[in-house]
Amino acid sequence: MGGAIRRADELRPAATTIAADQLNAARYGFHRTQPGRSAKRTFYITQLLAFAALAAALVWCFATYPGPTGKALHLAALAVFASAIALRFAAAAHVSPLLTPLAAPARHPVYTILCPLYREANVVADLVAALDRLDYPKHALDIKLLVEGDDVNTMAAALAVSGAPHVDVVIVPAAAPRTKPKALNVGLALARGEYVVVYDAEDRPHPAQLSAALAAFERGGERLACAQAPLDIDNGAVSWIVRQFAAEYAIQFHEILPLLARLKLPLPLGGTSNHFRTDALKAVGGWDPYNVTEDADLGYRLARDGYRADVIGPPTYEEAPIGFAAWLKQRTRWIKGHMQTWLVLMRDPPRTLRELGPAGFLAMQLVLGGGLVGAFAHGPLAGVIVIAALSPYNLLGATGLALAVFGYCVAVFSALVATGVSGNLSHTRAALTMPFYWPLASIAAGCALFELIVRPHHWAKTAHGVSPRALRRFASPAQPQTAAAAKASR
Repeated sequence: MGGAIRRADELRPAATTIAADQLNAARYGFHRTQPGRSAKRTFYITQLLAFAALAAALVWCFATYPGPTGKALHLAALAVFASAIALRFAAAAHVSPLLTPLAAPARHPVYTILCPLYREANVVADLVAALDRLDYPKHALDIKLLVEGDDVNTMAAALAVSGAPHVDVVIVPAAAPRTKPKALNVGLALARGEYVVVYDAEDRPHPAQLSAALAAFERGGERLACAQAPLDIDNGAVSWIVRQFAAEYAIQFHEILPLLARLKLPLPLGGTSNHFRTDALKAVGGWDPYNVTEDADLGYRLARDGYRADVIGPPTYEEAPIGFAAWLKQRTRWIKGHMQTWLVLMRDPPRTLRELGPAGFLAMQLVLGGGLVGAFAHGPLAGVIVIAALSPYNLLGATGLALAVFGYCVAVFSALVATGVSGNLSHTRAALTMPFYWPLASIAAGCALFELIVRPHHWAKTAHGVSPRALRRFASPAQPQTAAAAKASR
């Protein structure tokens, strides 16, 4: 242990260290300035009382009027699932390629790239190499590799590849909460760029992504605070669960988010490849270090403060978990974070309604709240469907059975559309077995609920660099990706 400490002390002089007040600001600053929007406190007493009152009302209704209560809940469930299916169908039916003009920007402002790293020694060199391929002047880049202070191996690996003057290794002292958004707040405080983007350790962004984001910001005006690039999985050939994961990502980033952006509705951002105006990001308080899906939380917070988010075309390629155990840890964190985000938004529903507007509020309930309901319901629903198929009892009813069949058809249609948009045939293979994948979300939802109560701010780390990945050869970034994009840029 003493040797590791001495090794860390030897490495720190070559990196950027932060003062105690900067660390405290990254840890507690958001909660101190916006406590009502911070996930540091999981439940408000008013929410606990509301949940208790709702549970008591349901028990009383079932005891007093069992038949009508059961029918009302059945209709409510049908309405929720029908709305979610309708959203997915609309997103797939109206999908179009994400075309972004890729003409050279009129100017190249300083662009900060934040890369939070923890236990990533094996992939740091690949990350820096991918960032070196970005089609952006090196003198205008401000790359910050954010490394936890007790992660000596990653610190050494980062320093070994950070010889360029625009690459800076920043030591984030090991302190609770041990989360990615805390590290990002440290980086944001040191950012020199007019714009800032987040990349994860395993990311391989398209070389033209920064230019595409700049073009979006120029077209979108000052209230456009964020441009989200699509995330594509490039290790889909490894396992069945990776193919399912890849299809999910394709539907989310090529269908759902573009539809929400076209309708100017709030976007639950992805955890990486989101580009921000630095001043807007600071104006809303940066990231909440106590929310374990800081991306979705930030997307809704931007909308609450009157900002917009849009999507751009050049993707970032990522590595998905290859086994069930790794998938479960990551999905548990995501569902827990979405519950945190929903609880924060629902602390004062009238205020959230005013800030998001009626359409934004309903979209939030459908996308975020409906997703949580679906995560808990998929497993039990699959059991009901199996029992209904194997027994003479009409458990679902004609409407429920029709909705279940239509939902599966829409899911297959969405995956096929995603194949057409991305050119990835693994999405078609995934479509045929999706019903066997969905119930796994209920296992993760149960784990997430337990963690929300017992350790709400625990961040389950996903290991990277454990899987073979497809080799990506990008087209010249100076040229538009398609003829349609070329026409749009003229």
